[in-house]
Amino acid sequence: MRLAANLTYQGAGELAREAERLDYDLVLAAESPRSDAVSVLGLVAGATSRIAIGSGVMQIPARPPGATALAAATLHALSDGRFRLGLGVSNPHISDGWYGVDFAHPLGRTREYVDIVRRALTGAPVRHDGTHFHLPAHGLQGAPLHLLTEQPEARIPLYLGAVGPQSLRLAGEIADGWVSGFTTPELVADSVRQLAAGHERAARTADDFEVIPYVAASIADDPAEAAAELRAHYALLLAVGGADNFYCGLARRMGFDSGIDTFQERLAAGDRAGAAAAIPLDFIDRTALLGPVDRIADRLHAWSEAGVTTLSVLASANATDLDGRKQVLAHVAQAMEKAGLRT
Repeated sequence: MRLAANLTYQGAGELAREAERLDYDLVLAAESPRSDAVSVLGLVAGATSRIAIGSGVMQIPARPPGATALAAATLHALSDGRFRLGLGVSNPHISDGWYGVDFAHPLGRTREYVDIVRRALTGAPVRHDGTHFHLPAHGLQGAPLHLLTEQPEARIPLYLGAVGPQSLRLAGEIADGWVSGFTTPELVADSVRQLAAGHERAARTADDFEVIPYVAASIADDPAEAAAELRAHYALLLAVGGADNFYCGLARRMGFDSGIDTFQERLAAGDRAGAAAAIPLDFIDRTALLGPVDRIADRLHAWSEAGVTTLSVLASANATDLDGRKQVLAHVAQAMEKAGLRT
């Protein structure tokens, strides 16, 4: 199992350099209401020299496929071939509210989008007349999508963010890897089975296919103390979208109905601190890495056995500063060495 680190725009260059120093394999920048991925990765490409850089993920509704292909080609050139392209359809609220794009038919749109991007990255002119995308869109055939960026020596790896069974099968069929923003070892194992169905549909194997979950980590002798550093992050995740929040649904499926009921009641009353305190410790423990290095080393085996190829440490989830995030990366690297899992 390899290690990656998730970045936010605050201190991105310095944290990426620290991950590189610690021999992490990859750093990933996600898109959120706080920042886009392309800007952060442009900075990181210039701040590092060896570590792979990737979008985890760029939002499909945010850009036409041509803009994504151009950004990917440019970042790959700027980083001397270290770029990995992660894509995701986001969610209905962001797709519509931020970008004015109808969220309907996400699987079909993703399939066409990936096809266009991949063809564009070959350097050939691209015309596309599909169900969801048309290039050229208005009959002007004189200037089709055609990247003039220098061509990479090898194909840029393309990862997809996916949650449901159908989207996981699509990722297994058409992508080079899967990224997941919030999960458990048990859910990863279930997802790997869905990915395998996609591999079978494409008559391919899982060889070289990346499985990359994002996992928060917090270091302290007492797991409860470690969890306290993550509670604000978890409260934010569980609050977005109200009662139908995906992560609340995950917690309920794991048997934490009572804790989630209390969380939502306190949140509705305006008591954010009380809501964060109500999140069950065991829920945080099962979805994060908590405790001293030896305990984390033991927990890492469950992620490896589930089929994880690269575990991405979400150091930004901690209620700490840049130096604290660096320490999180160092402690997880130490735990990987103790576990004997690092490849």
